[in-house]
Amino acid sequence: MHTNVNTLFDNLWQDYVAITPSAQKIHALLDTYEAKHDKAKAQIINDHIALRTFNIAKINLQKLAAHFLALGYSDKGDYIFEQKKLVAKHFEHPDDRLPKVFISELLVEEMPAEVQSIILKMISSVADDAAKQDNFLYSGAHWQVSEQDYATLVAESEYAAWMAVWGFRANHFTVSVNHLSHFTELADLNNALTQAGFVLNQSGGEIKGGPEVLLAQSSTMADKITVQLSDTQKSVPSCFYEFAQRYAMDDGNLYQGFVAASADKIFESTNASITM
Repeated sequence: MHTNVNTLFDNLWQDYVAITPSAQKIHALLDTYEAKHDKAKAQIINDHIALRTFNIAKINLQKLAAHFLALGYSDKGDYIFEQKKLVAKHFEHPDDRLPKVFISELLVEEMPAEVQSIILKMISSVADDAAKQDNFLYSGAHWQVSEQDYATLVAESEYAAWMAVWGFRANHFTVSVNHLSHFTELADLNNALTQAGFVLNQSGGEIKGGPEVLLAQSSTMADKITVQLSDTQKSVPSCFYEFAQRYAMDDGNLYQGFVAASADKIFESTNASITM
């Protein structure tokens, strides 16, 4: 387990940008905007990261969460995504400058038998103590799948297909619009990104949520990266960059939770079936 929370996030970020070149470009673009607006304050704050897994004992949500709980995070919310057969939790640190963490897991037993057997075979390659290792949260896939198995997973669960290729790593980082000085509205940021040539996730609308649910979110579509499967090379979606604007609750504090209906659409940023 990591003893330093900043080291953990630095490692997660380096692993993420290595397969998400658009995130590095967007980060640089926002840096430029921020520096123009106020050089002294220019910094991009990460609202949250998201991690994915399966509800199989040795690598389940709780095993991933343990790394953050050991660093002072606590469990703050539960979410259910019935259609996608997922459950999730989010975690927060007492230091609100540290990112929130959103961890989801696929309910494997609710998948068709063929999909279950592919997933169980993948997980059989994971060492029993793998989840306790310092680098587990950015250790990637501990297995390889065939093109046929990948196609079977895509047809049933885009989430499972993504996990089959990428394994354990941050699925996305999130720019906190509330902390930007150049952009004060998510819509303005989206326009700037679109003009710069980035493709945004349109599922459920470009902006998911809004002031009425205290959280507005948008995201890029995941980059396409060529990976080595067990029997061929294939171009598949990697990770994406999210943008979140939080609104004040009645007590004046910004809402810190998540909105299941919006998160449901954000998951689709990694869908292989959406052509760019």
